[in-house]
Parts: sequence; C-alpha cells; structure tokens
Amino acid sequence: MLKKERYAAFIEYFSNHMPVAETELMYENPFQLLVAVVLSAQCTDKRVNMHTPAIFRDFPTPQHLASSNFDELFPYIKSISYPNNKTKHLLGLGKKLVEEFNCEVPSTVEELIKLPGVGRKTANVITSVVWNQPNMAVDTHVFRVSKRLGLVNQNAKTPLEVEKDLVKNIPKKHIHIAHHWLILHGRYICLARNPKCLECPITSFCRYFEKNKKIIIDQANASPASKP
Repeated sequence: MLKKERYAAFIEYFSNHMPVAETELMYENPFQLLVAVVLSAQCTDKRVNMHTPAIFRDFPTPQHLASSNFDELFPYIKSISYPNNKTKHLLGLGKKLVEEFNCEVPSTVEELIKLPGVGRKTANVITSVVWNQPNMAVDTHVFRVSKRLGLVNQNAKTPLEVEKDLVKNIPKKHIHIAHHWLILHGRYICLARNPKCLECPITSFCRYFEKNKKIIIDQANASPASKP
C-alpha cells in the first residue's frame, strides 16, 4: 500500500468512527490546560487529573502562581513525576505570563516556547486544542503509532521529523484532531509492548501488521488464552 493510500484510509476511518476526539486532561480555560500539559510531561493524564483540581482551586490565575513560592506550590505537585522541576517551571511560567503577556496564554508556538517548561510539543498541544491550529504535537504515542502504521518515514529519529511528515501529509483541517486520533489509538490499542493487533480495527492499512501478520496470528494461536 502506498503512503498516500494509508493516509487516505487513516483519515477516512477516524473521521467516521471518531469524529470527536479530545484531550483527556481536565481543564476549563487555556491557563488550566497549559498548567496541566506542563505537568503531564512523562506522566499519565490520569495522575495529572488527580492533582489539578486542587491546583486550579488554589492557583486559579497566573497572578496566583507568580506570587507563590516553591514551598507553597510543591506539596500540590510532589506526587507527579519530576516535581522539583515542574514546580519551578510553573512558578516561572506564572511570572512570565504576568510580566510579558498580560496574564493571557499566548496563541502562537513561537510565544509559548518562551515560557518556562514549555517546549515545542506542549506549545503544539495548546495551539491545536485551544485554537484548532494545524499543529501536530508528537508524544511517544504519536511517534510510535505513526511509524507503525506507515504514515511517516521509518528512519525518522526525532519528534520533529515525525511532526513535519504528518503535517505535510494530513489535510490541514484534520491536523488538530489527528493528534488525538493517534494518541488515543496508541493509549488503548497500539500499546508500546503488546499492541492489540487482533483487536485493532485498522490493520487493513497498518504497515506493522502487514509485515508481522503471520507472527502475530501464530503467537495468538499458541497462547494459553486462545486454547479451549
């Protein structure tokens, strides 16, 4: 199957079967989403969602973060991965928003990456989720799934390479939601260690399944769970 055909099949399937796809992080405004995405780096959305209600309650605005300090904020974050760095990032982020952005979350990738703790991936998430901009955030799920499906160059080594390939080939109107299609498929079906290929509804255009079909089926037939 040609790459162009894979993209067409990918867009057609998810447009029909997942027309609404959103981040699983809980938030009510751009500032809350920004805080949640910064906290979600190398951490599950589920764990972040456990802690953000208290953070949003007690630090509802950039001004509240800017006027806080490490000892005050750290207890809210200590159970999330890399709490020391993330506490410092949020404090710096609050001050930057107050001092340079009039307490408003900027709407461009170029401005967002000036904020502490905000890299290209986080900036792409914010701009695509809040403003539906055609930006593709590449996390581990997007990186893995897009390569397995055969949507991007198999020799791609960096998230930026994958991002450029996806943005080049996905129609602009679908880019912001395609990010969620890839993430959710990777989170629940195309798992890193044990992809659920026999449950997957898109094996008809998956490069990984094409190459490994016999092995996958033989392993399934040989597993104890498959025997009566």
